[in-house]
Amino acid sequence: MKILVCISKTPDTTAKIAFTDNNTKFAQDNVQWIINPYDEWYALVRAIELKEKDPSTVLHLINVGGADAEPVIRKALALGGDEAIRVNSTSTDSFYIASQIAEVAKQGNYDLVFTGKETIDFNGSSIGGMVAELLDMPYVSLAIKFELNGATATITREIEGGEEVCEVDLPVVVSCQKGMAEQRIPNMKGIMGARTKPLKVLEPAAADTLTTVASFELPPAKAGVKLIPADNPAELVRLLHEEAKII
Repeated sequence: MKILVCISKTPDTTAKIAFTDNNTKFAQDNVQWIINPYDEWYALVRAIELKEKDPSTVLHLINVGGADAEPVIRKALALGGDEAIRVNSTSTDSFYIASQIAEVAKQGNYDLVFTGKETIDFNGSSIGGMVAELLDMPYVSLAIKFELNGATATITREIEGGEEVCEVDLPVVVSCQKGMAEQRIPNMKGIMGARTKPLKVLEPAAADTLTTVASFELPPAKAGVKLIPADNPAELVRLLHEEAKII
């Protein structure tokens, strides 16, 4: 079996957010970069678990990004991937990125394509579905459990108000979220081994870019806390009605 896991580089959740070029680009100075947690903790680790159960499994990673993504890719390899592929493009358009992933997946003949449910910077949740459509494969989103029996996968996914259990024959594209696996930390053997694992760099295939960023906008700053004396409940009621708009 061959598995392809999609890996994104995202800012650490503690990064200070700012924009440049008339609010059209993210300011990258002094930003700590990490593997997108949904890709790492859930998609990648579940793929590693499948490989541990069946050592003949081939596990590849794919990233669409520039050379500055390679430290993040090496960390993913340290966790357990066999080799990685970086498509040399810095586009932020979902369709363009999905097209690059799909092109590599076609060439590699993968049985499973795992993505995180979304990236923590753009929160688009669109890549997995687009990849599945471009590959003409079934797609299961928001997966919290994945079991494999031969060429049939049993996948539990979240739906509004409950859970849904799906059965699907491979190949399939799955987006993963909390519940799929547990976070792992690379050990020293993995870190040392990742230095020599193959990391192929491919030039991007021809694909349309359907969206561009017009501008980014930060949310309004939080207002200060108002402290109401305990002996003045009438003022609290007034504020709740007139400012918090609680009826």
